Order: sequence, then structure tokens, then C-alpha cells
Amino acid sequence: MSFIRPEARAVLRRWRGALVGLAVLALGLWWASGHGLMRWLGGGVAVLGLLLLVTAVQRARFRAGRGGPGVVRVDEGEVTYFGPLDGGAVALRDLESLVLDGASRPPVWVLRQAGRPALHIPVNAEGAERLFDAFATLPGLRTGFMLARMQAPPAQPVVIWRKAGVRHPALSVH
Repeated sequence: MSFIRPEARAVLRRWRGALVGLAVLALGLWWASGHGLMRWLGGGVAVLGLLLLVTAVQRARFRAGRGGPGVVRVDEGEVTYFGPLDGGAVALRDLESLVLDGASRPPVWVLRQAGRPALHIPVNAEGAERLFDAFATLPGLRTGFMLARMQAPPAQPVVIWRKAGVRHPALSVH
């Protein structure tokens, strides 16, 4: 028996990393208010807490919910999507572009790789939160831009990232 409503539990689960980062930051600041070695140790712990907090907030903003169609798996640089009607796999090193299509319901990530059909992954598919770390490995990805587009999905597809030297005439980076 739980005394916490399911909605509140979901919010706590989504933001738990940020709460841990905030606690580490507070502990570091408390230690930094001391003297001698504790001041230096506290400063280091506070910086670590701040880094944890920033990263956790980005991850929490990336999570778009649960219960969407299909399952996402990320393993050794390869994104695999098992959907109810389709699916596929894309190697991140061969990825040419990453697009957020907000016109779909729910919005979908469109991963394009040369010589293969585009892979469409709903943002709320089971395991889609793992895509944050996968996308973070893409050179030159603007995380803030990606998170802003997720908060207010665009009416048409928006290129979030494109490999250097690759051009796709129908899509342009906004």
C-alpha cells in the first residue's frame, strides 16, 4: 500500500536525479562554509552536485512520458526500435540526420541513415529516455535546441542534427 498518489510518484521518478543533484549541491555548500580542508572538499562536492543537477534536469526534460507504442533499445552505438507495426536499427556512427516530427501523434524521432528506410521512434515509446545519451554522442548536437523543440513540438518536421557534409533538400536546420 502506497501513501503517494501515482501522479506524484511519476513526478518524483521523473525528477529524482535532479533532487539527488540538489542534495549533493546543498551538502557541498554546507561543507564549503567550514574551514580548512572541508572548505576545499565542500567546493568540489558542490561543483559535482551542480553538474549532476544540470544533467538530471536535461534528462528529465527529455522524458516525454510512457506508454507509447514500441520499445527502444540502445546497445553499443546502435539504436533499435521494436514497434507494433514496424521497427529497425540504426548505427549512430552512420546516422545522417535526426529529425523531430511534431506533426505525428505522438511526436516521433526520425533517424535517417544512407541506403536504409528512415526509422520512426515515438518520443514516448518504452525506453525512449535512453535516446538522450545516444543523441548526446552526436558531434555538434545542440542539446538546448533539442529540448526546446521537445517542450513545444513543431507543426512540421524539424532537423535537430545533421552530419557534417550531408544535405537533404527537403529538410533544413531551423
